[in-house]
Amino acid sequence: MNLHEDLYQLLEAAVDQYNRPGFIESDPISIPHQFSLKQDREIMGFWTAMLAWGQRKTIINNAHKLVELMDGAPYDFILNHQEEDRRAFLDFKHRTFQATDTLYFLEFFQHYYRHHDSLEDAFARHLSPTAPHTEAALAGFQQLFFALPDAPHRTRKHIPTPLRGSTCKRLNMFLRWMVRKDNKGVDFGIWERISPGQLLIPLDVHVDRVARHLGLLERKQTDWGAVLELSEVLRGFDAGDPVKYDFALFGMGVLGEGEEP
Repeated sequence: MNLHEDLYQLLEAAVDQYNRPGFIESDPISIPHQFSLKQDREIMGFWTAMLAWGQRKTIINNAHKLVELMDGAPYDFILNHQEEDRRAFLDFKHRTFQATDTLYFLEFFQHYYRHHDSLEDAFARHLSPTAPHTEAALAGFQQLFFALPDAPHRTRKHIPTPLRGSTCKRLNMFLRWMVRKDNKGVDFGIWERISPGQLLIPLDVHVDRVARHLGLLERKQTDWGAVLELSEVLRGFDAGDPVKYDFALFGMGVLGEGEEP
């Protein structure tokens, strides 16, 4: 067995270990798993993913607060709430995510969902079915998200774009949740217009460290270029589902530390 085959077997074993329902409880993906309605999963999946840095327990607790503020029915609240209903969110914060950001998320969601059935279109409209990966979808979504007239500049730091070299870790993680399709019960696989083979790895410091240790990533900077490089290497192991290895790299690098940078 050669080194490449050894590494493949190591990664596959780690995917099998972590890509299972037991992974869900202590992970931010537990929040959208509370819901069965597609739009509820999208809204809380997106918002939770955008808050996913810091202590994982704190991320989950704060996402629970958002669910409570939306009366346990995010999609219904988003569609039907009035301006005065947003006052209850003024005290919500998560690290540098403050009231200004919260109010704009509510405004974007309400404007978007009153015109569209699913958040999938906000990403997929920018992406050719033959595109090798989702870079155009992420860049296009970021522009769409801030297209409303009163979009606050400070909120841009919470929705990055690959055009500025960001790893876009949280956006890539959200797309993994929505797009990946398998029978393991972790990711939802509820979107059809983006292929699992187009997904890119959610790259944080833990995944970066493990990938370098295993010889999967050589680029010095942890940036968008590193995301593309590592994702391409992982496609060599599974072209149709390269991001399943997020379970392996994340599991080997962070579980037990309780941090989500």
